[in-house]
Amino acid sequence: MLNFQESLTVSPYLSLYDQLIPKDHFLREMNELVDFSFVHEELASKYCLDNGRMAIDPIQLLKYLLLKSIYNLSDRDLVERAKFDLSFKYFLGIAPESKVINPNTLTKFRTLRLRDGQLLDLLISKTVEIALKNNVIKTHDLIVDATHTRSKFSARKPQEVLHARVKQLRKTIYQIDETIKETFPERNDEDDLNKELSYCESLINCVESANKVMLYPKVKEKVNLLKETIEDDLNQLHSFGNDEATIGHKSSDSAFLGYKTHIAMSDERIITAALITTGEKSNGVYFKKLYEQSVANGMKVEAIIGDIAYSGKENINYSRLNRVGGASRLRPLTPPYVPFGIRRFHFILNMYFIVMLYTRD
Repeated sequence: MLNFQESLTVSPYLSLYDQLIPKDHFLREMNELVDFSFVHEELASKYCLDNGRMAIDPIQLLKYLLLKSIYNLSDRDLVERAKFDLSFKYFLGIAPESKVINPNTLTKFRTLRLRDGQLLDLLISKTVEIALKNNVIKTHDLIVDATHTRSKFSARKPQEVLHARVKQLRKTIYQIDETIKETFPERNDEDDLNKELSYCESLINCVESANKVMLYPKVKEKVNLLKETIEDDLNQLHSFGNDEATIGHKSSDSAFLGYKTHIAMSDERIITAALITTGEKSNGVYFKKLYEQSVANGMKVEAIIGDIAYSGKENINYSRLNRVGGASRLRPLTPPYVPFGIRRFHFILNMYFIVMLYTRD
């Protein structure tokens, strides 16, 4: 059950936050700048409102995930750090002496509450709103581009992913005490997932029983990452033949297996729109959607800047129709459609890399 009423944090130790967390601390500034109340509205449909045990505030859980992303921590290391890091507890909105959540709660929150595909658009919209309100975005230029993301599932078999994590763990331990490898279980050299899982579990038990090496934070982090791979990601690792990931091309002689993230951003590097597609999709066809999302999020666009992929005729006509200027490298023209003199002139312009295609007027 989800409670929409904000609970007041009462503690005799709240003054510690004012004494120990500087006014210019990144997490303090984010807490004061961002109103996270929109999370309740967007996730209300994912909770029962009148029955069941009281749920942990989704705002707090979303903040946990933000900390996980900002500081690149596993769920276990994130929760462990939140136990003693007052800046984390301040950001989470809990008292200094309060207990933190169980790491498994974050897994359930990701899989059960954050399935909505519109959440990314919502978060981007909120950041643009905050940037405009605080006069961070001052220009009216929109930069469009796409970046590729390799699939972490289908590029390698599950046992290969586990093997790579194990290799990182062993290498870290050997830097501390190489003699400990004599106590490790025998390595699995077979291409069998169950045997690799069994080996991983045996290795984890062996490392955790060696109190000497577990005192080192870098060893503990590697152990936790291996555990998280087994417990949280294994069901996704089984999607070795995932049909969603496809072959995409960054150039004529390079390819990748995965996805594309199509991005629009302001000149201040504030992302104003984002679309995620499979890897084979062309960049230029999402020109219109990126522009419309950016405008819907509050951007006033006077010019759009992109590479050659966005200089198609449809995009040029669409920009002229909306009275938006732009800059892009021209697509090459070939005979018999244009005479040699024009092609030569076009080649010279391409050497300058970026050419104004049209004006606002």
